[in-house]
Amino acid sequence: MAPTIEDRQFTDSSTLINFVINRGNGVKGLSEMGLKALPKPYIQPLEERLCMTKFVPQQSIPIIDMSHWKNPRVASAVCDAAEKWGFFQIVNHDVPIEVLNNVKDATYRFFDLPADQKNKYSKENSASSNVRFGTSFSPETEKSLEWKDYLSLFFVSEEEASILWPPVCREQVLDYIRRTKVVIKKLLQMLMDGLNVKEIDETKRSLLMGSMRTNLNYYPICPDPELTVGVGRHSDVSTLTILLQDEIGGLYVRGNQGDGDNWIHVPPIKGSLVINVGDALQILSNSRYKSVEHRVIANGTKNRISVPIFVNPKPTDIIGPLVEVLQNGEKPIYKQVLYSDYVKHFFRKAHDGKKTVEFAEI
Repeated sequence: MAPTIEDRQFTDSSTLINFVINRGNGVKGLSEMGLKALPKPYIQPLEERLCMTKFVPQQSIPIIDMSHWKNPRVASAVCDAAEKWGFFQIVNHDVPIEVLNNVKDATYRFFDLPADQKNKYSKENSASSNVRFGTSFSPETEKSLEWKDYLSLFFVSEEEASILWPPVCREQVLDYIRRTKVVIKKLLQMLMDGLNVKEIDETKRSLLMGSMRTNLNYYPICPDPELTVGVGRHSDVSTLTILLQDEIGGLYVRGNQGDGDNWIHVPPIKGSLVINVGDALQILSNSRYKSVEHRVIANGTKNRISVPIFVNPKPTDIIGPLVEVLQNGEKPIYKQVLYSDYVKHFFRKAHDGKKTVEFAEI
């Protein structure tokens, strides 16, 4: 079949970059043009595409009921999941379903804005680096682009958010952060107890949750979804990531069994939150808790959204194995590194699996 006018329009990569990035249309703009073929810059190498023969349908990450969170068995399940899987889902966590629905609705509202309105928050135009509308992961370093648009919101204070964040989603995101903070503190206390850290003082609180970033992610319908990715293989640089996904699905986690190239789908569960260990917690725990590779596939029939909260150390914090973890003579696997240096290293390259953590290895 001969290419359509729209398909031919993007055979030149500079035209594509101008439309998607410079003019703020994102991949949502491409999707809405009804392209019949995937533009070449989005075609991933074979080894980066998720082959369904590597999908393990019978496996699932743990699902933990938080309704009786003071029960020691809940803490044990959380620590066990963080050690063996690096991922788990929580249900009955006390974040109201309407708060979750409101932030999902707000995500759609933002991405439904005209391109020029969204583009006010691009790297070139945003009033602050704490608010960033973008596409893919790091387009200037990637050989193949990812099929995703995002709005990234670094939380400094409610006062700053009220001035800088887009009005169409500001209050809903702030409410989501407020309500979720309670759950984050419970989870971190359980995980620290598992490392024999009995008190979370101000220094440790900063290391564990000194800063937070929320992303609104939009994965539009994709032509030839099997040729590209929504998000490539990576582990997060956070302490913990709290993910709200919609009912569409598409998140895959590297399995902990077999030949190491098995991928497990994380099925959407209404009202649940997906929790995963980030590199910072792997480093702080001296690899007791594992950050695990994950990826998102593109979808050929439905738009998908997700809203992660990345719970991080402060950029100025030095991260390394906690003293309590090493007190029984355990040898440190990681050196002390400035967290902002670690994050810069992550963002200066394309997604590349678990390679970022090598930056901190002794």
